[in-house]
Amino acid sequence: MRRSRLRHLALSGLLVLGTLGAVGALPASAADAPTASPSAEQPASAGLLDAMQRDFGLTRAEAADRLAAERDATGLEPVARRAAGTAFGGSWFDAEAGELTVAVTSDAAPETLRAVRATGAQVRTVEHSARQLDAAKARVDRLDAPVGVSGWHVDQRAGAVVVDVVEGKRADNDVQSFVKRAREAGPVTVRSVPSAPQTFAAGTVGGDPYYTGNVRCSIGFSVYGGFVTAGHCGRAGAGVSGWDRSYIGTFQGSSFPDNDYAWVSVGSGWWTVPVVLGWGTVSDQLVRGSNVAPVGASICRSGSTTHWHCGTVLAHNETVNYSDGSVVHQLTKTSVCAEGGDSGGSFISGDQAQGVTSGGWGNCSSGGETWFQPVNEILNRYGLTLHTA
Repeated sequence: MRRSRLRHLALSGLLVLGTLGAVGALPASAADAPTASPSAEQPASAGLLDAMQRDFGLTRAEAADRLAAERDATGLEPVARRAAGTAFGGSWFDAEAGELTVAVTSDAAPETLRAVRATGAQVRTVEHSARQLDAAKARVDRLDAPVGVSGWHVDQRAGAVVVDVVEGKRADNDVQSFVKRAREAGPVTVRSVPSAPQTFAAGTVGGDPYYTGNVRCSIGFSVYGGFVTAGHCGRAGAGVSGWDRSYIGTFQGSSFPDNDYAWVSVGSGWWTVPVVLGWGTVSDQLVRGSNVAPVGASICRSGSTTHWHCGTVLAHNETVNYSDGSVVHQLTKTSVCAEGGDSGGSFISGDQAQGVTSGGWGNCSSGGETWFQPVNEILNRYGLTLHTA
């Protein structure tokens, strides 16, 4: 970007502020590996505390306490998961209690329960292990979903695979058939949702972060050599121009559907920095790593249309059936709103990068839900290194 526009510089490789974390029931893998440790010494910015107060109705002290508790839970989760071993049934952050809860199967040995409690996590016994729930979801993933089914994910707290059906579509023959086959795959519960999700790309609008042809999207996180964003915003080889219509670089890799991620090389006078734009709502935020925050934690998102908004992590590893028939796997669901043009923008938890905006339903006037593709999966897929402070 132009050196005279440092604010937009952040867009050329920065992320957009948000706090996310989704620990989910997945076993540890390379895609879950963090790029840096959380920095407990870093105090929350005034802007972030302001956003937490606005979006969660908290006092300033309550917002600071919640962020500190979420940071502790994020660091505790992998330790407690290892202690649970094969009896691990999932984990989530309890915002009211300010504690991490770890599910352990009812047949776990007494010493396993003691080991998990010794980590400081709260323990809940459940019927199914995370591995069993993941296997059930994988079987559902092999089914063809009709338009009336908006997605499905493992809900560790419910101990089941939750299938979301658009309101008014539950009686459809195709939906009923899908639900019947899904129940045969394992423990499944059905929930009604207000609307089908859609991606958040938008037509050309002046003064936006970046364009691919006449499509506008939002830059996600800076990586060395470029930035990551949503795959539905452009195909490999497509040229990218910035907010001022100057040439940024080229899509080097892109995947959509099945996944929704991409990365863009940066050159021609543009460069990357480890920052997420606060859009004047909060101060711009430094990115220090990509540790995954637990389900139940607060999370914020920054995008070129609706700027800065916060919410809660609702689910991890959700399969989403977008209204155009595109199915995307391994997304994280949040209660954060978004609108057209926000696609590709950043979700962040504290100073930890979480993912890039994929799509959702609703808007930032009446509310809605939004999904993002986890950033660690993108980094591992393309062999990229997150640019951190």
